[in-house]
Parts: sequence; structure tokens; C-alpha cells
Amino acid sequence: MTLRPGTRVRTSSADPDHHTRLPRYLRGQVGEIVYAGREWPLPDDVARGVAAPRAEVVYTVRFAAAGLWGTGRHTVLADLWASYLEQADGQDDGEDGEDGEDGEDGEDGEDGEDGEDGEDGEDGEDDGDDGDDGEDAEDDGPQEER
Repeated sequence: MTLRPGTRVRTSSADPDHHTRLPRYLRGQVGEIVYAGREWPLPDDVARGVAAPRAEVVYTVRFAAAGLWGTGRHTVLADLWASYLEQADGQDDGEDGEDGEDGEDGEDGEDGEDGEDGEDGEDGEDDGDDGDDGEDAEDDGPQEER
């Protein structure tokens, strides 16, 4: 199964008894595919010494910070292996490339327009806390303290 950018996915909520690259704070969360990369060996298998580790597509997935921590207008990007992901409820297979852009997920304010250019605020304004201007944000802090 290849997931296309814009596809909404849910991460696994399993708590394996071995190494995993799926952070605990992302388990069971819903995000959006922003990039489908190439196949890489699954770190879970590598850490356990599996002779021929499975190779899986690694996806970059965007999560709303407010959905993870209850606050924040920024987003969090994570590179996650395919076996950590499943399509979120109410979506088809994403093969037509239209998923995530039809407004069905309007509650998160990210149906296609703002995530593509790096803007993640609801109004499209750069509020300085989204990481896009990290240098400016660092400069602003010390100047206020002086």
C-alpha cells in the first residue's frame, strides 16, 4: 500500500516490548502524509538482530501540535515507517490523489492549502512559533530581555 500526500493516517497505538522508532507521544494520533520517501530497513527489526530486516517506505507525517499536547498553533513532522501507519477512518485508498483536499477534515484547518507552503497558522500569518523563522525567534528573545 502506497500512501499519497494529503492522506490522513493514524499511527499504531501498540506498545511493543522491543525497540521502535514510533515515539510514544505520536501513538494513536492522526496526521497527514506530506511526503512518501524511499524504502529503508525497519529499525525495529534491525535492533532485534533480524538477519533480513523488512524494508518499508518511510513517510513524513504532519501532526497538529494542539492535537498532541493540547496547545500550539504549529505542526510537528515525523518520519515514520509504513508499518506504524494505517489510513484514518473514513478515507479510501488515496490512489486518486484527492484525499485530504476535499474539506472533509476541515476541523484541523489543514485541508491542502496551508501545509504546502510551510504556513501552519489558521490565518496564514507567520506568528514566529512555527519554526520557519527560528533565527528571528531566537533574536527576539534576548532583545526583549535587555
